[in-house]
Parts: sequence; C-alpha cells; structure tokens
Amino acid sequence: MRAGRNPEDVKLVAVTKTVDTERINEAVEWGLRVFGESRVQEAKDKISNLKSQISNTMIEWHLVGHLQKNKAKIAVQLFDLIHSLDSAELAAEINKNAEKIGKTQKVLLQVKLSKEETKHGVAKEDLLDLVKAVSEMNNLKLEGLMTMPPFSDDPEMVRPYFRELRKLRDNIEKSGFALPELSMGMTNDFEVAIEEGATMVRIGTGIFANGS
Repeated sequence: MRAGRNPEDVKLVAVTKTVDTERINEAVEWGLRVFGESRVQEAKDKISNLKSQISNTMIEWHLVGHLQKNKAKIAVQLFDLIHSLDSAELAAEINKNAEKIGKTQKVLLQVKLSKEETKHGVAKEDLLDLVKAVSEMNNLKLEGLMTMPPFSDDPEMVRPYFRELRKLRDNIEKSGFALPELSMGMTNDFEVAIEEGATMVRIGTGIFANGS
C-alpha cells in the first residue's frame, strides 16, 4: 500500500446508496462484507430484502449519512455502526432506543471541519464535551470519529481536513478516551485519507460506478 500501512488495518465500507440488492449480492460474492447506507428508509428496504438471500452473519451494515432523531429507532435496529452521531440530543435518542432492545450501539462522532452549510457534524470546539457525554451513556459504545471534507478533484486539497481529524483524535485520547476508528476518505481521496490515518474508507463510485 502506498501509505506504507497494512491493508488489513483499513476497513473498506462499500457505500450502496442507489445500488440495488442484486449488485450488493454480487459484491458479497466478491468478498465484500461491510456496506454503508446514507438513508435509513432505503437501507431498511434493502436489508429486509437481503436477509432472505444472504446467510453470512459476517455482513456489517453502517449508516454513513445524516441521521435525524425521528429515525433513531429504526437505525438502532438496522445498523452495526452509526458514523454520523453529531449531537448530545441525538446520542440520547439512540441510547434510549438501544436500551429498549438490549443493544449496545456502536457509534462514531461526525466532526464538521469545513464551513460548508450542507455538511453536518459537531464543531471541533464542542467535540470533547460530546465525547464525554456519549461515553457516559450505557448503551452507546464510542468507537471514533468521522468527517466529510469539501469535495475536490485534487486530493491534496482535502489532506488538511484528514490530518486535522487525526490530531483532534490524538488530543482527545490524551484525555483518557479511546477512539481507535477514523472514518474518512471516499472514492476520490481515500489514498490521502489512509496516509493520514484513516481506519475506514467509504467507497461507492469506485466499486459500483455510482453512489457516494
């Protein structure tokens, strides 16, 4: 690998937004095991349809898109990992619904590092407070951080965002919180993200030629 890292240290999340179940089945046959969806309702329909077709219990489903509080109940039922937790209020809603079904929901905190109004995420100034709040919730397991930088044709233009997320993580870990996962990098910039410490990359177009 160009980044000089062990490929096994980086998890490929195949983003299946707009991808039909037949093609997801093909991806499973290729050996892919982790799939990411952006919308809860679309994921619900796909996962329901695929359950009768895929018996492999190693399949993981990740929510990589924005999550509204009113969809938290369904999200907890569907997803192994939620990448997009961005507020204490949403955390409380996820925690409440996870408790109801006896589940410990794994989550990442989405951090907003750009000034784009369309991007979601907790401000970096508020990140440590949210880490503390989530860590105190009994039915949440905080695994790490996620970010979505502005799109650019030049991956080097987004490298600073990935580097900043890694530095934020490193500083928070000095406070005693373990945040092993960094979800950052998509089709256009995943190599740079890996060089900067990504442990998960979210690839749609590069696998399916459409999607995220």
